[in-house]
Amino acid sequence: MIGHVIFRTQVCAALVCSSSLLDIVLSAKMRVVFTACVATAAVAVMPGERDWTSYMYAQYVKDFKKADSNAMSGAGAENFEKNIDFINKHNADPSKTWFATVNEFSDWTNEEFRQRRAHGTRSHAHALSGAAAHEEFASAPDSLDWRKKSGVVTEVKNQGACGSCWAFSTIETLESAVAIATNHSAPVLSPQQVVSCAPNPKKCGGTGGCQGSTQELGFSYTEAGLTTDANYEYTQETGTCDKEKIKPVVKNAGFVRLPTNNYTALINALANVGPIAISVAAGGSGWQTYGGGVYTGNCGFDQDHAVQLVGYGTDSGKDYWIVRNSWAESWGEDGYIRIGRYGEGKEPCGMDTTPGDGSACAGDTKPLKLCGLCGILSDSSYPTGATWVGPAPAPGPAPGPSPGPTPGCADSEDSSYCDYTKSMDDCKFNSRDCRKTCGCCGANPPEYCKDATSDIVV
Repeated sequence: MIGHVIFRTQVCAALVCSSSLLDIVLSAKMRVVFTACVATAAVAVMPGERDWTSYMYAQYVKDFKKADSNAMSGAGAENFEKNIDFINKHNADPSKTWFATVNEFSDWTNEEFRQRRAHGTRSHAHALSGAAAHEEFASAPDSLDWRKKSGVVTEVKNQGACGSCWAFSTIETLESAVAIATNHSAPVLSPQQVVSCAPNPKKCGGTGGCQGSTQELGFSYTEAGLTTDANYEYTQETGTCDKEKIKPVVKNAGFVRLPTNNYTALINALANVGPIAISVAAGGSGWQTYGGGVYTGNCGFDQDHAVQLVGYGTDSGKDYWIVRNSWAESWGEDGYIRIGRYGEGKEPCGMDTTPGDGSACAGDTKPLKLCGLCGILSDSSYPTGATWVGPAPAPGPAPGPSPGPTPGCADSEDSSYCDYTKSMDDCKFNSRDCRKTCGCCGANPPEYCKDATSDIVV
């Protein structure tokens, strides 16, 4: 987040008295509020919301270190003015359930935003052959957040200028699946291996790599094994498959595709299986400017983006889904968005009339019915049989809230496991009772070691 959050106590909704004043009010140089032409109304400020009414393009360029063609040509300033006008008008609405904010996309047109960030998957009507049958699960609890289960959800990632959202959705869901299946903290897996190596012969969701694909194709590919991000680093390019970098640490046995547009199947699978790979319509101005709150805006049903569903809950009477994005922690609520949830039989539905922009395969042009806000119920899947490849790390405590420290800890793991733990940057999850095995809390210990109650083991 740029600078400190500034909270305002009220917003003025400007009533322009004449067309001659319009240019003055909207001027980038003189954004002036004329009291004779303004009706003032108190607007509730949401947690994390900032007042952008006096924020100028010059400061934006400095804050976000903009030096691209838009900034140089002057197009960025024009785009910025349109976007900040949208932001301020939306935030001045006293009935809003979410707030808009300035971010790295604020000097882009919406079309640029769609092309650069929301073009990584397309709607598709048919599951791949080999998908496992959907199971019926127990009813879901009233609320759930897998982020609160220690070691299940890794840090938010950033796909950058590559239409690789499908690969991030794939590997993030596999990370969570192996953590839950093995009672060990999730590894940080390689989206680049999937981007560069996963085949897409029927051109489903795009032509592959940075030009889009589907999570189902991703899960089919990872059955052969997936390496870590440290071994095969992300480049924001499709590149070519480098097999020398592939040293598999996890794999899955298959995948399940949930019934399309089925609220109960999705929420029950989320509660009983774990985080789910989903696809949404994310190309609208709402996603481009989202800052926080429960998103209830209009995002349409043109499916174009793959993400991970990690939970659900209720805020001030508003039910929501918790969705993990891949646009870095600086976007939304630390990289997440809460999307309005309405319940079985109450979810909005619409038609994706351009499935070629979503996860359809080449030649699939038949419009598809998508349900849920932003089409969130339309395309959901998860891997099955997630496990470690080769010597598996010793099982840790079942993922869950960290208990307090226990005295008398000592290293009990062998050297190969400890080397693996450190290479995966797994120390902070390695031993939740004392955080000391493998010498993780040796000389100059990290912050998380300070809760240990026994002597530090080097």
